[in-house]
Amino acid sequence: MTANRQSRSAPNDRELRLWKVGRTLTLAFAAAVLVSAGVFLSLVVLLDFQEIDKTAKLDAKTLFDLVKLSFGVVAGAGALVALVVAYRRQRVDEAGAHREATRLHTERFSQAVDKLGSDSPAVRLGGVHALAGLADDAPDDSLRQTCIDVLCAYLRLPFPPDPGNPPDDTAAEEQREAHQDKKDRYRALREVRHTILRLIGDHYRTPKGTHHSWQGCNLDLTGVAIDGQMSFTGASFSGGDVSFTDAAFSGGNVSFTDAAFSGGNVSFTDAIFSGGNVSFTDAAFSGGNVSFTDAIFSGGNVSFTDAAFSGGNVHFDGATFSDGYVVSFVGATFSGSYVSFVEARFTGGDVRFTGATFSGGDLHFDNATFSGGDVHFTGATFSGGNVHFDHAIFCGSYVRVILAIFSGGNVSFTHAAFSGGDVRFDHAIFEGSMVPFTGAVFSGGNVHFDATSGPAPAGLLEAVGTPAPAEVRLRPDWLPANP
Repeated sequence: MTANRQSRSAPNDRELRLWKVGRTLTLAFAAAVLVSAGVFLSLVVLLDFQEIDKTAKLDAKTLFDLVKLSFGVVAGAGALVALVVAYRRQRVDEAGAHREATRLHTERFSQAVDKLGSDSPAVRLGGVHALAGLADDAPDDSLRQTCIDVLCAYLRLPFPPDPGNPPDDTAAEEQREAHQDKKDRYRALREVRHTILRLIGDHYRTPKGTHHSWQGCNLDLTGVAIDGQMSFTGASFSGGDVSFTDAAFSGGNVSFTDAAFSGGNVSFTDAIFSGGNVSFTDAAFSGGNVSFTDAIFSGGNVSFTDAAFSGGNVHFDGATFSDGYVVSFVGATFSGSYVSFVEARFTGGDVRFTGATFSGGDLHFDNATFSGGDVHFTGATFSGGNVHFDHAIFCGSYVRVILAIFSGGNVSFTHAAFSGGDVRFDHAIFEGSMVPFTGAVFSGGNVHFDATSGPAPAGLLEAVGTPAPAEVRLRPDWLPANP
């Protein structure tokens, strides 16, 4: 009974809130009346009506206008206060909503990570999709980046090797079943990895600023084995750091077709391209840094066909091109980028700059070694910019500069060494470019300038010597006349 009496005597929450609201409104009304009166009296003073009863008298219209003005000022001030209060309330509500969203995100994140660590490949797949969805719905960029980092970390974890084919029929049934179980598990876990790669590609192809876009985020795929499909077709790399350092591209198709490299850093440093197809066809390099430094191209196909290099820096320094048809720059345009093959090693395979246009920027083959394979500049146009083969070593490759047009810019073979292989400038046109061979050394191999047009390149005759060695074929009219 005591509890019931206390319950009846104490006001409930609703009554308490109504009482507080009523008190607030009463105080607000009283404050408004007082402020209005103050404003009214101030206006009277300002209008020099201090002695209303003695001299000046207010007519009804003036008095009414003063009252309206007084309440208008109070109303404006009240509106401003209400706006400030509403803004503060909105900020408080937003902060509370963000805290709640973060709490829910954390709960879902923990559940997704638990799934990703499950022994069941099917449950792991669920965890992959859950983390990708969490990245899309993350309340801020840092939480989105955390989800992406976890997916990348999973790809970097040690991966069991392919157990190969099951043992022959003479093996015991138990051995064959055990081997088949390992094979099935390998394939299932491989599918989990391929799903992550596919989801990453899908999100990087989504236009920046849309709900599912991860463009601008960091992507760390250092040392990852990429042996399946991965598409960055149409992706835009305009910020953040994307790392394929030490990654192994050993199968499948990886596409950067139509990708735009306009900012940020993308690294393929020490990556190994040993199989499959990697396409940069129609890609645009207009900013940022893209590095293939010390990468190894030993098989498969890597295509930069019709790519445009108009800005930024692209490095192939110390890269090795060794086996198979490897790299194609067919129809590529170099108009502004800094592209470097400094100390690259062409020991095999096929590297094509066929039909490429060099109209600006800088392309460096300084100290590169051409000791095997085929390198084609057939039909290339050198109309601007700088292309350097300074101190390059031609000792075994089959290098074709046939039908090339040198109409502008600077293409330098200064101090290059021709000691082996076959280098041909047949039918090249030397019209306007500076193509100096100053200090070049011709000690072996074949170097041909048959059927060329235009004057002899600067320093070529001095470097070759008179008479020219048999392995160097020059146009007869370039040689000095016999006395």
